[in-house]
Amino acid sequence: MKFFETSKHHFFKKSTYISLRWIGIIGQLISVNFVYFFLNFNFNFIICNLIIFLGVISNLFLIFIYKKTQLSERSAFIFLVIDILQLGALLYLTGGITNPFVIFLLIPSIFSSSNLSYKTNFLLVFLTIIIILILTFYFLDLPSPISDHFHVSPYYFYSIPIALIIALIFLNYLAMSFGTQSRLRREALAKMEEVMATEHELLSLGGQAAAAAHSLGTPLSTIKIIAHDLEKQFQEQEDVKKDIELLSSQVERCNEILKRLTLNPVEEDEFIDKDLTMRDYLSEIISSFKEISKKKFIFNHDQFSNLKKITKSIEIVYGLRNFIGNANKFSKGAIYINLKSDSEMTEITIEDDGNGYPKDVLSKIGEPYLRTTDPIDKSKTGLGLGLFIGKTLLEKNFALINCRNSKTRSGAEVVIKWNNKDLFNI
Repeated sequence: MKFFETSKHHFFKKSTYISLRWIGIIGQLISVNFVYFFLNFNFNFIICNLIIFLGVISNLFLIFIYKKTQLSERSAFIFLVIDILQLGALLYLTGGITNPFVIFLLIPSIFSSSNLSYKTNFLLVFLTIIIILILTFYFLDLPSPISDHFHVSPYYFYSIPIALIIALIFLNYLAMSFGTQSRLRREALAKMEEVMATEHELLSLGGQAAAAAHSLGTPLSTIKIIAHDLEKQFQEQEDVKKDIELLSSQVERCNEILKRLTLNPVEEDEFIDKDLTMRDYLSEIISSFKEISKKKFIFNHDQFSNLKKITKSIEIVYGLRNFIGNANKFSKGAIYINLKSDSEMTEITIEDDGNGYPKDVLSKIGEPYLRTTDPIDKSKTGLGLGLFIGKTLLEKNFALINCRNSKTRSGAEVVIKWNNKDLFNI
């Protein structure tokens, strides 16, 4: 990635940034004027206010001239540099590193670390460190009303910039990690929404195809009957007879095409569009996997489990599919699905006989794009996204999910629980 290259993963919302800048500017004005007029500290009051006024001008520029709703990487970098230099100039005039407000010098780069690219943030951190070092050795004293100069112990004095630099690096690393996780989650959610939108579109097309086939069936049958009658009527005229035979064959071809169009969509619509018990939900999903997998699917359920039907939910279907599909992917030969239900709770347990979750990702299950450091399991890709999508969809529908390694078998175990009053009101 080039410097200042704005992408869909790195964005800087202008309205949020403007609001934060106004808070900073108002805070600076209050602090400078209060210290000068009420505490009687002697410093260059006019220049300090002029520096603050430059911040006001730059913010007005963002509001009235910069029309975009998001700042580009380049623009964000420029304005953050302005913020750092402006605050650095104020601190230079008011005691430098000894000014207690020097801590606010860290804010611009920390704010950028969760929104901008690593390279841009590195430049801002580097600039902030330079400003901190300059303010350590070059600044104007801030005479107090009691004494001419504010004296600080050398040990304390030089520990301030060291502490600030350490805090700057630590907080930036923390913010970058948080920003990375947020971007991954946004990307995963976007992919999930894309998949679901595609599925909805396919279902819609399937329904349209079924409707079209039903509507075209009658006129095609009529054409077929008429063609048959015409064939009898003109059987002695070879040229006409050939045309009629061609017409009949094309009608048959149309009928075959319509049959193929309606076969799959009708079956899919029957499942999606009707309300089902949880037992039927799982039975249908397991059946779909049995058609494409050679592994055993062992489905156990209570004989008298709650048979109340659940309002159709594509999200529940896809969520359960993801967890069962994940078990199918990583199992050695068998997947065990257990359903328990009573008047209060519904519980689904999905187990496999694979190697289980790697120890280094067990505590992070549910995060997108998980990758294990275990060389044995490193070849297994796609673990994180499938679990993330499944967990997100089911939790959205009031499910409690616990992912762990099975205590009775060698593989992984997922326990999905619903309070029935939530499940039946979806």
